[in-house]
Amino acid sequence: QVQLVESGGGLVQAGGSLRLSCLASGRAFSSYDMGWFHQAPGKEHDFVAYISKSGDNTFYADSVKGRFTISRENAKNTVYLQMESLKPEDTALYYCAAREAGDVWDYWGQGTQVTVSS
Repeated sequence: QVQLVESGGGLVQAGGSLRLSCLASGRAFSSYDMGWFHQAPGKEHDFVAYISKSGDNTFYADSVKGRFTISRENAKNTVYLQMESLKPEDTALYYCAAREAGDVWDYWGQGTQVTVSS
């Protein structure tokens, strides 16, 4: 099992940047694919970004491609989401998630709020 704790959210003006972090504890971090999701008020979780166990493969939602970068440091049990050129529509609660295999995300953090003002 793994526990996930996100940090780094906050209030930023449109065009600004934030870096989110997700610290994992428990079983070997490098055993998990990691992802970032967000949830705006009244909406479902939406996929944002994915990174493979080794960090060699990444994938992004079209809405963030070219603006957000996912990375990980397995030695620090941490995955990051660097967010640039933020837009008001990026405002949401951002979650990190982990999965060992398959399509189901097994573990979720509590989320960190990102608010982008226009």
